[in-house]
Amino acid sequence: MDKIKNKAGVFTVMILAMTMWSCADFLNEKSDSKLVTPETLQDNQALLDKISNLLGSTSISGVISSDELYINDSDYNSISYDADKRLYTWQPDYVARATGNDWQSCFFRINICNTVLQNLEDYHIQNAENIKGQALTIRASVYLEAAQVWCPAYKEASASSDWGLPLRLDPDINKPSVRTNLQQTYDQILADLHEAVSMLPDNQMAVTRASKRTAFAFLARTYLFMGRYNDALVYANKALEIKGDLLDYNTLNPADSYPIKPMNQEIILPTNIAYSPVLSSTVAKIPDKIFNMYDDYDLRKTLYFRKNADQEILFRGNYSGASTRSSVMATDELYLIAAECYAQLGNLPDAMLKLNTLLVNRYKTGTYQNRTASTKPEALGIIAQERQKELVLRDTRWSDLKRYNRDGANIMLSRTVNGEVFTLPPNDPRYAIAIPEDIIKQTGMPKNPR
Repeated sequence: MDKIKNKAGVFTVMILAMTMWSCADFLNEKSDSKLVTPETLQDNQALLDKISNLLGSTSISGVISSDELYINDSDYNSISYDADKRLYTWQPDYVARATGNDWQSCFFRINICNTVLQNLEDYHIQNAENIKGQALTIRASVYLEAAQVWCPAYKEASASSDWGLPLRLDPDINKPSVRTNLQQTYDQILADLHEAVSMLPDNQMAVTRASKRTAFAFLARTYLFMGRYNDALVYANKALEIKGDLLDYNTLNPADSYPIKPMNQEIILPTNIAYSPVLSSTVAKIPDKIFNMYDDYDLRKTLYFRKNADQEILFRGNYSGASTRSSVMATDELYLIAAECYAQLGNLPDAMLKLNTLLVNRYKTGTYQNRTASTKPEALGIIAQERQKELVLRDTRWSDLKRYNRDGANIMLSRTVNGEVFTLPPNDPRYAIAIPEDIIKQTGMPKNPR
């Protein structure tokens, strides 16, 4: 095992170096990738098992840009990363740090998956379906994450003309990066996930390894973001059929600094968000309008939040079990996806049943009263509010804002910093965040419209 871990470290260094070239020079330099050759199942599983590389640094851009947090002027002025400050105020450009930015993180993780997939083919590795399915699932999940940052909301009518992402599907560092359209981007995400489903077991020996349930869950999320509610419902239910366990929040200890423990029974894939000072546990504040959504019997009000000495509201409900912000895929999200899809399809009883199944586990025992709705708009409104309450700082809100506004919600965002008001109108081009300027310069890829 130590030998495998040591190999994984060497392989990771090699991939990191390759990926840094990818992001600074976008894979225009040659690398002697034959120096280390991961030729066995164990070697390639070790690459995927390097959790800090694949699961530990998901994107900050959507979380910082969303309306579920704010920072006070003193904290804003003390932030050393100008790019993070520009991101927070929805600036049209220069919102990525020179190093350690979301673009680098996404394509680093994609390149690990591509390397594993190429190794399985090049070295004719047998009995590799499980590992291939894991790599395809993670690659798809990262491309979906990236699409939420740098692409507009998916609209079928314009997806073939809207800008998507460069689809790098192998680790060849000499191939140029060409930006595809949004339809091609989503088609690739779906193709990876559908292929992975046939290769994976229902569950893995470790939740950090993608399973069939993981692939089903990301299919549900992808189809939801696309507005394909029939498909999203099918795959949310398929994932829940494998395992639909929920945490009973009555069993959690509100006296703990972080009451929700890591690797709990809801976790499907335990991803964590990369660090930014804006997201620090003492800097990111929760708006009163969100905190006031929770009634006094809702256990999330005490388990998710605490107040500092200035009575500002801080979030502690991370599914990481610590101060690290979590972007985890978990069972609770699947119940919310299923509820929303049932409502979108006009099945209000099943929509409320799915929602109530989740919420009864979030309220003090004996106090929960089932939610009911008599119209589709009423049901969707209730579900949207509960989705916002349940998934605070889980990196879903930015995607939700984009798709809600696509569908006519007309949500206007506003922030005041040092007396200056910043706004983000619904469907503004800045919802597709600026690709790092050095990447645009070195690859010639089109910028996002402004």
